[in-house]
Amino acid sequence: MKKIFYIVLDGLGDLPIKELNNKTPLEAALTPNLDSLAQRGKTGIVYPVAKGIAPESDIAVISLLGYDAHKYYTGRGPLESFAEGLIIADGNLALRVNFATVGTDGKTIKDRRVGRNLTIDEAASLSKEINAKVTLSSATFEFKNTIGHRGVLVLRGMRSKLSGWITNTDPAYEREGAFGIAKEKFENLVAESLPMPGFENSSEAKEAALLLNEFTQKSHKVLNASATNKRRVAENKLPGNIILSRDAGDHLPKFPRIESLYNVRFGSFVQMPVEKGIALLTGLDVIDVPSSSGHLDVDYAIWAKVALDSIKKYEGIYIHIKGPDEPAHDGDFNKKKEVIELIDKFFFADLLLQLDMNNTIVAVTADHSTVCAIKAHSADPVPLLISGGNVKPDGSLSFSEKAARLGSIGELLGRDIMPLLVKSAQD
Repeated sequence: MKKIFYIVLDGLGDLPIKELNNKTPLEAALTPNLDSLAQRGKTGIVYPVAKGIAPESDIAVISLLGYDAHKYYTGRGPLESFAEGLIIADGNLALRVNFATVGTDGKTIKDRRVGRNLTIDEAASLSKEINAKVTLSSATFEFKNTIGHRGVLVLRGMRSKLSGWITNTDPAYEREGAFGIAKEKFENLVAESLPMPGFENSSEAKEAALLLNEFTQKSHKVLNASATNKRRVAENKLPGNIILSRDAGDHLPKFPRIESLYNVRFGSFVQMPVEKGIALLTGLDVIDVPSSSGHLDVDYAIWAKVALDSIKKYEGIYIHIKGPDEPAHDGDFNKKKEVIELIDKFFFADLLLQLDMNNTIVAVTADHSTVCAIKAHSADPVPLLISGGNVKPDGSLSFSEKAARLGSIGELLGRDIMPLLVKSAQD
């Protein structure tokens, strides 16, 4: 069986941008290594979850690993909380959260991510204050910062179990069933959590929403008074003075292990808690990689080396690279283009230099499109390339959204990719 490198570039897809001569950042980027993979392989387009869904990374990654997200997904909160070592019993309420900035009215959001410059030490200090100084009327809780402005929250009811069928306080995301969906337009106000439609009479959903709103208000008072935030304001930085919550769930998903589905042992290296949680719950070994140096040229070269060293232990490796997503959320199309070029130059160049492509399958795709024009995820499809082994070239000249629409793979759903890769590795 041939080795599999399954590489997902977070938020890679986009739409044409006038300032880039009506090209997407991927189309405008100089990517000789990705283009060479496309030229020796075949391409197509992927709807990561389904047509019409602008997915968050969690449901997209679940789908890309071959699972039906509609069947298994229980919310992003449980996945990230589990990855951070928090215990989630059935009936506990787990949420993904952001530190954010609100004005003096306590409701108008100035920045959903605290200017993207909240340090780990600052976030840890704020988290410590929340855990020490906030007391809820009928629940205990654990709050933990993760990466940058991100964190997780687990609420444990004293009177009853809590239901995850509640709405977000983060206005940038809504719930469609269990799925979290990014909004293209939203009002910049902290939302009140409510039971979701169909659960208005659920005492467990009512209690969960009340407790989340109580936590939001009480933690805001603590954060406003925090010396850490006062110091940030004195330094002309935004304070992290509100917690925005989303993607609640009240139990962990129960995935069949990936090895039992495909008879393939996979390792993974991932950057974000949600991907780590999915990897652990689906039975992918998590490969340790050095912490980011802050220099992408260094980091991507190290990741290529880790991938080459690690593949000896596995039939396949799932690699999730966050790079393109963050500048797209900031609307910075030039930075997104630059990051794509760095991935090509320092990750793919180093990787391909040492691969025996006759005995290797390389797949590259994305978990979703993050469109610079709207600074958000969209329902647009993403490109896919599959190369190596006995894959016959289909005449694709480059790797891009436009070129992939002409490829022989055609249109796929995310959950179709993994079976296709395993079959290609066995041919």
